[in-house]
Amino acid sequence: MLKETRTFAQTISEAYMYVYYFTTLSLLPSGLTMLRAFSHTNGRCVFHHAKRWRHRKSVLAIRREDVNAWERRAPLAPKHVKELTQMGYKVLVQPSNRRAFREKDYVKAGGIIQEDISEASLIIGVKRPPEDKLIPKKSYAFFSHTIKAQEANMPLLDEILRQEIRLFDYEKMVDQKGMRVVAFGKWAGVAGMINILHGLGLRLLALGHHTPFVHIGMAHNYRNSSQAVQAVRDAGYEIALGLMPQSIGPLTFVFTGTGNVSKGAQEVFSALPCEFVEPHELKEVSESGDLRRVYGTVLSRHHHLVRKRDGLYDPVDYDKHPELYTSRFNTDIAPYTTCLINGIYWEQQTPRLLSRQDVQRLLVPVRSSVGGTEGCPQLPHKLIAICDISADTGGSIEFMKECTTIDSPFYMYDADQHITHDSVEGSGILMCSIDNLPAQLPIEATEYFGDMLFPYIEEMLLSEGSEPLESQRFSPVVRDAVIASNGSLTAKYEYIQKLRESREQDKSLKMGNKKRVLLLGSGYVSGPVLEYLTRDSDIDITVASVMKEQLEQLMKKYSNVTAVHMDVIKQEEKLSSLVKKHNLVISLLPYSAHPLIAKKCIANKVNLVTASYLTPAMKELQESVEAAGITVVSEMGLDPGLDHMLAMECIDKAKEVGATVVSYTSFCGGLPAPEHSDNPLRYKFSWSPQGVLLNTVQSATYLKNGEIVNIPAGGALLDSVTPMDFFPGLNLEGFPNRDSTKYAEPYGIQTAHTLLRGTLRYKGYSKTMGGFVKLGLINPDPYPLLSSATPPLTWKELMCKLVGIKSPAEHHILKEAVFSKLEKDKSQLEAVEWLGLLGAEPVPAADSIVGALAKHMEMKLPFGAGERDMIVMRNEIGLRHPSGHLEDKFIDLVVYGDNKGYSAMAKTVGYPTAIAAKMVLDGEITAKGMVIPLTKNVYGPILERVRAEGIMYTTRSVIKQ
Repeated sequence: MLKETRTFAQTISEAYMYVYYFTTLSLLPSGLTMLRAFSHTNGRCVFHHAKRWRHRKSVLAIRREDVNAWERRAPLAPKHVKELTQMGYKVLVQPSNRRAFREKDYVKAGGIIQEDISEASLIIGVKRPPEDKLIPKKSYAFFSHTIKAQEANMPLLDEILRQEIRLFDYEKMVDQKGMRVVAFGKWAGVAGMINILHGLGLRLLALGHHTPFVHIGMAHNYRNSSQAVQAVRDAGYEIALGLMPQSIGPLTFVFTGTGNVSKGAQEVFSALPCEFVEPHELKEVSESGDLRRVYGTVLSRHHHLVRKRDGLYDPVDYDKHPELYTSRFNTDIAPYTTCLINGIYWEQQTPRLLSRQDVQRLLVPVRSSVGGTEGCPQLPHKLIAICDISADTGGSIEFMKECTTIDSPFYMYDADQHITHDSVEGSGILMCSIDNLPAQLPIEATEYFGDMLFPYIEEMLLSEGSEPLESQRFSPVVRDAVIASNGSLTAKYEYIQKLRESREQDKSLKMGNKKRVLLLGSGYVSGPVLEYLTRDSDIDITVASVMKEQLEQLMKKYSNVTAVHMDVIKQEEKLSSLVKKHNLVISLLPYSAHPLIAKKCIANKVNLVTASYLTPAMKELQESVEAAGITVVSEMGLDPGLDHMLAMECIDKAKEVGATVVSYTSFCGGLPAPEHSDNPLRYKFSWSPQGVLLNTVQSATYLKNGEIVNIPAGGALLDSVTPMDFFPGLNLEGFPNRDSTKYAEPYGIQTAHTLLRGTLRYKGYSKTMGGFVKLGLINPDPYPLLSSATPPLTWKELMCKLVGIKSPAEHHILKEAVFSKLEKDKSQLEAVEWLGLLGAEPVPAADSIVGALAKHMEMKLPFGAGERDMIVMRNEIGLRHPSGHLEDKFIDLVVYGDNKGYSAMAKTVGYPTAIAAKMVLDGEITAKGMVIPLTKNVYGPILERVRAEGIMYTTRSVIKQ
């Protein structure tokens, strides 16, 4: 018995509640017999009191968010976990140092920190889990982003169906009116508004105006929203004092939608000295408003949507037939808008707010009563910024083709050229479209979301994912959020499969009129290739790569690109099937893969373009290529590629005036910019590390003063290094590259007494690489001990084997043995130590020692944020004219990488490759068989077009008597 005094009223009240719940017991989820009574906590309904389960105690797991580095939210806060544990439930929490709420907070609330969550019947998260971490026949709840058959998430949905998982999608937890009851919406609005005020400050500064907005930071720079709002309030104080530049005119902010997203953004905006006006008043205040305040308007459907046939708006009719309506936003609202905050949900049939053509018309100079001067300019146009909080690519803002990220929150959209660039400078509109905004304010967002989710957790938790869905008696809110169960889509979401099939059919129809390109590889060089080819809307591109994360990034960035996750070398049948469906294949894979790819192209009569050398293995396929009637273009990158083209342009011009070539030397190197060459190798990687390493042990042949010079393979190349002083400030060295003599005939320069092609590096590179050769680290032979199937070795253990001492060895003993192997060269030993090759770090799994070293160097010597690379090429061509006098031609190509764009290597390899591919597709290159860029009809257009991409070169002459 309860040892407490009870009033008669309390007893009657409790008895009434028990009777009430016994009569409604049939409404409870299957498998549960319990008594539950309501209590009110913070205005919401939660369950408590005695419970008993027919089978076993249910367990909830909160999974670790591991898809995005910024994802610090959780679906439930510690306070929610505490209520669940007090109700008798067991709550597992996967450990995570990234989560905003600390593990100790969950432990204090009664949660159990545990990696293994297989015991749980319900596993909840915020974002999608990786496919390989799904547990069969469990119930999962998260934002799946599958309800529109989003292509990027279809592999996840397929895996959920295959593993018979029950999927609850928060996005589809809605009330009787269709309004979402579980969402982060408000905090997306709050964070989005803070971000765009920060971005507006940067953009206005780039346009020549210091404003109070420049002191507002990104949302995640504040501990909480209160601090952020205070920064906004401080900026507002300065605005109220009249500190906004006069020449920019009044600022107007338009909020679309009336839901939580819009309300959250408006809360932040209200911290400024603001005045809300009706949409029809926007024109007047945008022209003559008070500069000591900012103006806002909230846009509902009736303000801009009209039926096409009669110009009227009928809300009931619109809900049934949105395709019959159009938006007047572009004419009635946008011309008077400084900043658009878009928070509306968009579906396929609904009208868009803005198209590219709309923005082209909007990017016209502002007419203002306040004149501008050079130092105090007017705004170039009224619409300055768009914050698309909906983050719906290609949706209501048609030209918003890619979401931005918390790391890179802004880009400029140039409607005239239909291009974007990662900057706040230049022409166009500032775009911000981060798709995980609430993650910037994770603690408040988690508590807000958890409050909304908590009332539904119990019935989700008490369902068994392995039991038939029909046996579960869910409330309508939960039932309608089940996307998949027991290996099938639920009836309400069967349309997803139809959408997928329809999309595939549409693709097939479109492909009939489009040119189809298969790009193999998604690494360093793929960016410029895709950027160039996707400018043509009649080209559809499929990218096949083993790099899953890179593919996902490409899918977000390009709408007409399809990603295929595969190992091209190991999945030959799949490769054949892909090749067959395309008009052209571009391979950015290592040259060793090209014979296999070429054979697939021959079998399916598909053209091929590569940036790599035309190797002997490729030349053996010449007859087969010609018999198939296809074009195989090779050596279309930088070196080989642009070096050929620049040489042939000069040689052909010389021959036109009767001159003969007496010497030809060409040196080229991809290097870090001088300020970033601060390591023992004086080198960082912007392309295949293994290719760079293997080049140092290749054989080489060249012609010097009429004599053939042969350098054997195995490292002797590094003893043939020559200082290169044509750019003295760069302190360069060079060494021969492969067989230079073979170009005498293709170049048509058999008269040359010197013919040398070489590689450029900073002084000291070759000596350091020589040390690696001495130690046996540049060894491409198979080395089974480094296989992923064997226990991992440390670098220390591997080095012991290479220098022939027993492992484990004392550090000083190993160091002395290595030093001896390096012939007492201190600088080579320093490089080995700098790279950690004497330490306990695991050696990456690889087929060979050089493969492992390449992976290690890729981790140790990458280009860091803000660092750039550099391409240096020097061609020197000696000519003898009919008059007998001599002329030296010097052709210099120097290209720097962009801090936030493409590397110099990516540009100088990617753009020529893409241009050549486009020429094949467009019929500009028609020759069948093996083609390299040595004829004017090929190199001429490519050199002209690479100049248009900013790849510039200079030519000068020195005449000798």
